[in-house]
Amino acid sequence: MNCLRAYKYRIYPNREQREKLAIQFGHARFVYNYALNARKEHYKKTGKGLSYSATAKMLPGMKKELDWLREADSQVLQQKLRDLDRAYVNFFQKRARYPRFKSKHSRQSIRYPQRFGIIGNRIRLPKVGDVKIILHRHMEGVAKNVTVSRTKSGRYFASVQCEVVIPVSDNGYPPVRVDLGIRHFAILSTGEKVAHPSYLRKSEKKLVRLQRRLSKKKKGSSNRWKMRLKVARLHEHVANQRKDFLNQQSYRLTTRYGAIGLESLNVRGMFVRQCEYKAAVNGASVHHADRFFPSSKMCNVCGAVNSDLKLSDRIWTCGNCGTEHDRDINAAVNLKNLCTVGATGFKACGESVSPDAFQAIRPFSVKQEARKL
Repeated sequence: MNCLRAYKYRIYPNREQREKLAIQFGHARFVYNYALNARKEHYKKTGKGLSYSATAKMLPGMKKELDWLREADSQVLQQKLRDLDRAYVNFFQKRARYPRFKSKHSRQSIRYPQRFGIIGNRIRLPKVGDVKIILHRHMEGVAKNVTVSRTKSGRYFASVQCEVVIPVSDNGYPPVRVDLGIRHFAILSTGEKVAHPSYLRKSEKKLVRLQRRLSKKKKGSSNRWKMRLKVARLHEHVANQRKDFLNQQSYRLTTRYGAIGLESLNVRGMFVRQCEYKAAVNGASVHHADRFFPSSKMCNVCGAVNSDLKLSDRIWTCGNCGTEHDRDINAAVNLKNLCTVGATGFKACGESVSPDAFQAIRPFSVKQEARKL
């Protein structure tokens, strides 16, 4: 089957290239904010929205009025308008908040749909030049587009989206149901429990110390700018730890089990999304249970429902058959049983990481499996 896979690499633009990228980021951000304001004003006047094609027709007039917009690549500006259109679609489908104006202080990104290429250890970007890139992993498939981004910590990345062909076949492994709990990150129907890694809590002391030092720096000074970078890099480090943990857990689930059941309450989380796009690659499927299914209150032995069960009751005994249940494990078993009865599966594509056996009691090592960028 054909699917899209992204390969993210660290890039190192020189001073001149950073200035050119800043122009691309700034002009794309201006066009995005201008179009967002135009959509808002048009809706206030007419009660109707503007489509992507309507906003794209505004670009030639904007370039005539604002000559400096010609410094940016035309396709970069068009792609930014597509991003705005996608933001509206996500909002109406209740997957995201209403689109907001972009700030120069937040993460910056642009996308090139054409005229880019990788030559040796350089990536060629229109109106920027050949930028040094670290290809720490092999790229497969046909490159479709590249997204260049700059994080708050000042690091630059290039994410190349490729179309790849992946053979799909059922892995034949047993089903499992996963309940995302409060005390534990996840509880499996097998009784295994995955602990919360609590990466932010482990970095709290250092973060408090850095933020205290930041608050004492004079606004606009070089020292404040340097301290702000340190705080941003610590936040970025914690975020990378979380992503690494979720990637490892989701991959181990999809390589050990053939069908994974999840409550529909959790379908919008990053962990569930990663399980979905890794499932097809590894021959597994993901199933979603209805959010009103009483997974915690129903006895997995006799099927009786304890309607008086409270959230604080972690252990309870069934009044019908007398079986004692751990609340989270009972919920996971009920979800597994529902999954095996016959729910519809979701299959998608995704990346692959190391195929180690799934471990459930303690978090996995967060050391980089590839070169640290």
